[in-house]
Amino acid sequence: MTEATTDATLTLATLRAGQRLRGLVPGQTVTLIAIDPIDAGLFEVFYRDDSGRSGARAITDADAARFEVAGDLDSAPAYDADPDEFRLAAEALRIKYAALYDPMVAVNSSDVDPLPHQIRAVYEELLPRIPLRFLLADDPGAGKTIMAGLYLKELILRSDCERAIIVAPGGLVEQWREELSQKFDLRFEIFSRQMVDDAEGRNVFADHPLLIARMDQLSRSEDLTEQLGEVTWDVAVVDEAHRMSAHYSSWAGEVDETKRFKLGRLLSETAHNFLLMTATPHAGKEEDFQLFMSLLDRDRFEGQYRQGVHRTDTHGLMRRMVKEDLLTFEGKPLFPERKAYTVEYELSPAERDLYEQVTDYVRTEMGRAERIAQAGDKKRGNNVGFALTVLQRRLASSPEAILRSLERRQQRLDTKLRDMQRIITDDARFSTSTSSHIDEWSTGKTPLDFGSDALPALSVDDFEDFDEETTDEERAQFENQVDQVVDLATAAQTIPELRAEIAILEDLVRTARRVRLQDHDKKWVELRTILDEQLLAKDGSGTPRKIIIFTEHRDTLDYLQQKIAAQLGRADSVITIHGGTRREDRKVARERFTHNPDTVVLLATDAAGEGLNLQRAHLMVNYDLPWNPNRIEQRFGRIHRIGQREVCHLWNMVARDTREGDVFTRLLAKIDQMSIAYNGNLFNVLGDADAFQERSLRDLLIEAIRYGDQPQTKAKLDRIIDASVSHGLDEMLGERALHPEMFSALNLNEVRARMEKARERRLQPGYIAAFFIPAFERLGGRIRKREKGRYEITRVPARVIDTARRLNRWAPVAEQYERITFELSRMHPDGLADASLIAPGHPLLHAVIEATIDDLGPTLKQGTVLVDRRTKQTDAPMLMFSVEQRIENTAADADTVSHHFDYPLLEQDGTVTVSAAPPYLDYDRPDSTETEAVAEIAGGDWARQNHEKLVRAWAYREGLQPRMDEIKTRLDIESARTRAQVKDRLLAEINHWDREHNRLEALERGGTVGRLRAETALVRARQLDERLNHRLEQLDEATNLVAVPAVIRGAALVIPSALLVADVEPEAQTFARQTAEVERRAVEAVLAAERALGREPVEMPRNNPGYDIQSTDQSGFVHYIEVKGRIEGSDTFTITTNEITFAQTQGDRHRLALVEVSTSGAASDQLRYVSNAFTHLEPSATTRSYNEVWRDYWERGGPPR
Repeated sequence: MTEATTDATLTLATLRAGQRLRGLVPGQTVTLIAIDPIDAGLFEVFYRDDSGRSGARAITDADAARFEVAGDLDSAPAYDADPDEFRLAAEALRIKYAALYDPMVAVNSSDVDPLPHQIRAVYEELLPRIPLRFLLADDPGAGKTIMAGLYLKELILRSDCERAIIVAPGGLVEQWREELSQKFDLRFEIFSRQMVDDAEGRNVFADHPLLIARMDQLSRSEDLTEQLGEVTWDVAVVDEAHRMSAHYSSWAGEVDETKRFKLGRLLSETAHNFLLMTATPHAGKEEDFQLFMSLLDRDRFEGQYRQGVHRTDTHGLMRRMVKEDLLTFEGKPLFPERKAYTVEYELSPAERDLYEQVTDYVRTEMGRAERIAQAGDKKRGNNVGFALTVLQRRLASSPEAILRSLERRQQRLDTKLRDMQRIITDDARFSTSTSSHIDEWSTGKTPLDFGSDALPALSVDDFEDFDEETTDEERAQFENQVDQVVDLATAAQTIPELRAEIAILEDLVRTARRVRLQDHDKKWVELRTILDEQLLAKDGSGTPRKIIIFTEHRDTLDYLQQKIAAQLGRADSVITIHGGTRREDRKVARERFTHNPDTVVLLATDAAGEGLNLQRAHLMVNYDLPWNPNRIEQRFGRIHRIGQREVCHLWNMVARDTREGDVFTRLLAKIDQMSIAYNGNLFNVLGDADAFQERSLRDLLIEAIRYGDQPQTKAKLDRIIDASVSHGLDEMLGERALHPEMFSALNLNEVRARMEKARERRLQPGYIAAFFIPAFERLGGRIRKREKGRYEITRVPARVIDTARRLNRWAPVAEQYERITFELSRMHPDGLADASLIAPGHPLLHAVIEATIDDLGPTLKQGTVLVDRRTKQTDAPMLMFSVEQRIENTAADADTVSHHFDYPLLEQDGTVTVSAAPPYLDYDRPDSTETEAVAEIAGGDWARQNHEKLVRAWAYREGLQPRMDEIKTRLDIESARTRAQVKDRLLAEINHWDREHNRLEALERGGTVGRLRAETALVRARQLDERLNHRLEQLDEATNLVAVPAVIRGAALVIPSALLVADVEPEAQTFARQTAEVERRAVEAVLAAERALGREPVEMPRNNPGYDIQSTDQSGFVHYIEVKGRIEGSDTFTITTNEITFAQTQGDRHRLALVEVSTSGAASDQLRYVSNAFTHLEPSATTRSYNEVWRDYWERGGPPR
């Protein structure tokens, strides 16, 4: 199709279908489809733009005069564009739509190495569901953040996501930002109060398209949730989504909606794609779980779950993979074996005496606190109970922790006593009250508050439930509150009682100080033994082992830091992270522990452990055991996660013959017993919050402290622990039986095949580099090569910066870049500056692409002539096309369900073949001696014909229609299942409320009126009926698919070089024939070698660009082989830019096979393979081939492998 302009003034009379017009749609050239007169001088025109989308306009003669004819649909391209400019424009277009060509472009342009279950989640579960409503519920440590990042990046690169919000607990938002930035180059902002202030009355969410927000910051603010409801999102992701759970509050189906649940409902309604993520989706109650699932599909889970009436099927809405089922691509278990040991130690006589004295004090005061709460002062009773519980836990932690706690408590209460006495004295001096009233205070006849009302309200629940929602500031504040309550909360209600308690504390302090000074800490002795036995050993590589030690108390942490540093002889051998450690310092500590071989011990508290992933260590000690059993699994998960290659070991330290020690010993023994029963193949024996549902472990421990010396109490506690652990396991296994559809099995072969198929279309790094460097320099940029595979950009042209700003003001481009690279492995080299990865999605690459298309885009429609100089060339000219294909549904938002680019080659007999890689990369520009021959062929009848209709028909017949049939088959199956479940659920609810209406109406006629009126039940039934009809219409629209007409993005005439030679000499014909024979011998030699290696080789067709043989090994991994055969004694061989670039994208999966073909026969042929053959070359999109020295490569080669 010719792109030509005319100076003639257009009128309505001169417009006709098929014309290409400029001016009808601003900034576009469109094709007229039809013209319809609707009045005198007024026409309605129908058009199609270059994306294939149709539109209509009403125009007059005055409008037509402003239009310009840019060509005709029936005319062929002129084929006179500059070939190099055409190639650069074609590559710009291909990389702009990278996601349409490279099916896993997010994987290949991100700093991640995804695992089979992650690939399956993103490319089989999430991306095909349009729109998405899904719960990703894989086990902790499975890498759900990686999956979400890949999903988001794929949608962004496919132009399906411009606005996204991630809602996470407050303690995780910074981690989300870091991971998305560092691993995916996605620049999300953390939502802040400053943003609200800067909005100055505007909707703050409208101003920020990529946001990460704290869950409770949004849910607790009516103003923010109101603004949130006024905007829409392309994607909303909720991390730790189980926090958005809710409960039914009555038999009438009324929901007790938490603020978090309401936030989830709001996001579900305003987000086109909605992804929930949690490792604990099911807390044991099916009705609560189904209410939670209603956030994804309100119709499928409408109403309160009734067993026998409602289904439990979650198919299509969630996936859950447990650690035990996760595999590597090699088929090995992803998570290594793990072992847990119970380290029991005997208290020394002095420690035993201190333990009994403190426990007796705690038991006595707990009884008094309970009486205070029963008398009505619940806050004070809870605070005292909390303080005493913490004291008991610090007693079990270390001599240092209990000594410091007792000292602070005694000192603070003593200060409080003196303050009260001074107040009484001052009151006696200035008050008009009688002296008898003051005597009542002093003697205890009148109760006193002792400042309890001024203390923060805490209970024993707070210590365990303090979670990832908190920020650094909130953690520090909480720890201060704990210290206040532990130091000052007292059950004493009179001055004599307070004096008595202080006297007891003074005795306890003396005993604790004596124990501390004796330094006979049996617990530390056991830890020291573990350190000596484990840290002195080295791992297989000679690297020192590393260990993480968890404690619950800051005093113990400081105590252990001094002890361990002295034991190891180096202060820098130990590093600490606690609740008061700032996030920046936490990051520094993590990096030091990971990378500094001298730092071998990390001491941490639970507050610091949230969000901390430390696979560098495989040894862990629970110096203090948590009173929430699930935290044991959470702690172990810090090291037992993806990336861990060593067997993980955990030591749990327990004091023998102590009340809480006996409880823990029984618990750990039961867990070990269950684990042995399942051969170690069930990691989380307790399940996800399934155990201890009837009575918490915390309550059992408190009961043990108070009554554990009674034999009947101890026996009862043993029975409860055994039953609770068994119940947790039964609940977990029962959940798997009730919801088998949510526990996915991993078909490793399918995932591997998908990955291998995608490898062939990778763009990174070779194709990106080959395009970017010449395109950037053409625009006036300055780029210099520095270290291997790394570059410095000293000048980014103003035009590129302006283009980037126009495309996305939130992703600016810098004026200079110290280092860039196209290879993931060269981003963070040791001792060198980090480099920016130039890959799809990077704003600099995006801007260079757009500027190139702005300049050179017209050359694609104009067409060009390319010369095929390969030895495997065709006998006649061909036409090469770039074809865009799109399939949409008929939903209101017209979702794109499939979008593809193909590069068909049309031969003169009408045969169409498709190339996996763009063929133009292997073709050359005509040289000056070929001008006449090229002109003659380009002017021939076949080349001058317009073949676009034929190509579009082929695209529909061979591409769109089969793809549409495949997608529709899948959608129909999913829709039928969803339709059946929606109908079952809503009809059951409609019938339920119809029956309720009839029952209540009968009661009301008899004069009985309850809380629920008959009219209310009838309204509910009618509303549900309307919802059912509307949902069924939506399901129909989602499965009705339409093919958007294929769009021809570019065309080129490809001429074999043999046709451009005027007179072919006989010698040349003989040479060509001999060359073909040599290449045939070479290919046969490689095929035989591959079969000998146990692989299955397949020879590629003659027009396959990039490589000659695809060979699959027994594990399903594909190797790509480029074959070069030469007669022995040859000096050089030719390699095309595309062959080099393809090799660079495949890394160690590519082989250059060199075959020296012997004149003595095939038996004497010699074969060598070269791996990573072309890493030293820097191909360019404007250079077609290179002549390389045969001997240089031959010497680098070796036997086939």
